Amino acid sequence: MELITPSLGLLFWSAIIFATLLFILTKFAWKPIVGALEEREKFISDALDQANKAKEEMSKLKSDNEALLLQARQERDKILKDAQTVAAATMAEAKEKAQSESDKMVANARLQIINEKNAAILELKNLVATTSLEIAEQIMKKDLSSESSQKDLIDAYLKESKFN
Repeated sequence: MELITPSLGLLFWSAIIFATLLFILTKFAWKPIVGALEEREKFISDALDQANKAKEEMSKLKSDNEALLLQARQERDKILKDAQTVAAATMAEAKEKAQSESDKMVANARLQIINEKNAAILELKNLVATTSLEIAEQIMKKDLSSESSQKDLIDAYLKESKFN
């Protein structure tokens, strides 16, 4: 029965040992443990604050990136629009230049045709004049009394003459 009812001395010494142990733990162990816990709590709190700051910075960077992306798209659209405008202007200028060159070539061709036509007419006039003079010269050499002999002579001279 001794195990169930402890003796008064055992209780006394157990209480003194417990109080001493409690005093020693309070004096030397609880303060460092509580300090370590407070330090850990502060570390966790700081880590959470840093995580929140990082989250805010990431959000700000994301909005900045979106703004930059929007600006880049706007610049791209502007550059494309400017390029299309320049291309259209260049095409219109090239078309005008080609039309101008075409008009000049047509005008030159017409002028050349007129010049060649005038030269051909002049040559034909000279040929007709020369032929007429030759015929008149031969008629003067020969005395023609009848109309049929005149026609025969003209036909003969026309056959002899060479037209180019």
